[in-house]
Amino acid sequence: MLQRLYARILALAATPSAPFWLVAIAVAEGSVFPVPPDVLLIPMVLARPQRAWFLAGLCTVASLCGGAIGWLLGAELIQLAMRVIHLYHGERALAVYRTRFAEYGFSVILFKGLTPIPYKIVAIAAGAAHYSLALFLLASLITRGARFFLVAALLRRYGAVAQDFIERRLTALALLAAVLIVGGVVVALRV
Repeated sequence: MLQRLYARILALAATPSAPFWLVAIAVAEGSVFPVPPDVLLIPMVLARPQRAWFLAGLCTVASLCGGAIGWLLGAELIQLAMRVIHLYHGERALAVYRTRFAEYGFSVILFKGLTPIPYKIVAIAAGAAHYSLALFLLASLITRGARFFLVAALLRRYGAVAQDFIERRLTALALLAAVLIVGGVVVALRV
C-alpha cells in the first residue's frame, strides 16, 4: 500500500497541476493542516530537478501565506484558532508560546521553524501574542526558506541517490516521518 501511495505521489509530482497542490498543501500546513509540504516538494524536485529552486521558492511563499493565515487566526479569530489548538491539545503550549514571544519572539520563530514542531502552532501563537506580523513573516521567510531550499539543494545535488535511498527504505522513512510529526506535536504540547 505504501509503495502504491509513493508511486501515486511521484506520478502527481510530474503533472502540470503539481505546483497547485504544493501551494495548497503549504498554505494549509502553515495554518491548519498537519502534513508538511515536503511530502510533495520532495517528489516534485526528484521528478524535475531543474525546477528545484522554483519549487522551493513557491513552497516558501505559500508557507508564508499559510503562516499569515495562522497569525490572523491567532490575532483576530482567537476563538476559531482555539478550536484548531484544541484539536492538537495545545492550550498549554499556546500559553507558553505567548510568554516566549513576549520575551524572545524572533528567535522562537527561527528555532521552531526548523523543527518538527508544527508551524501552525507557532503562527497562531505569534498572532495570539500580537507579535509583529512583519517580523513574524521575516523570521518565517528565513527559517522556512532555509528549510525548503536546503531540501531542494540536497535533492538537486543527490537526486538519484536520494530517490534510490527513499525507495529502498520507504517504510522506515514513512515511519520516521510519522514519529517526527507526532513527536513534534508532543514536544509542542509539553512545552
